[in-house]
Amino acid sequence: MNRILSPAERSTLKARAHPLRPVVMIGTDGLSAAVLQEIDASLKAHELIKIKVDSDDPDERDDLMGTICANTGASAIQHIGKILVVFRERQDKSKNENGNRGRRNAGQAGQNTGSPNAARRQGAKAGAPTGGRAGGKGGKSGQVWTKVRSQKPRRNKPRKPAES
Repeated sequence: MNRILSPAERSTLKARAHPLRPVVMIGTDGLSAAVLQEIDASLKAHELIKIKVDSDDPDERDDLMGTICANTGASAIQHIGKILVVFRERQDKSKNENGNRGRRNAGQAGQNTGSPNAARRQGAKAGAPTGGRAGGKGGKSGQVWTKVRSQKPRRNKPRKPAES
């Protein structure tokens, strides 16, 4: 079931879709069952996807957008040139009870990911030295300090004439 989005939601989703690359391409054979399954799987994984269509007819691309949205339950966001943008909210929002998704947040939930650096990252969170700078490449451990210049009030004193 595709949801009707407000203009503000659509604008936000367009902004989110801008840096994305197409994850599915519809070739000259058109929209097949396998392509629809791939679109469905991509929507489950990403919610917001771009689809590239290899067709020169804009009316055919509009028809493809309608067919994709009807068969997958997605909402049409944008159609620019040969790129279609569709969105479908995830059904299983409660993957984690604290809302963390993905590998990057797994260490924050107290889980060891098994990588050699996972223990070091968790140790760094507890306050232990990491053996590297915060910038990434070796060197002295510890905090990175930035220099803050204090603002001195300017005085408008007349300058002394230069002596010759």
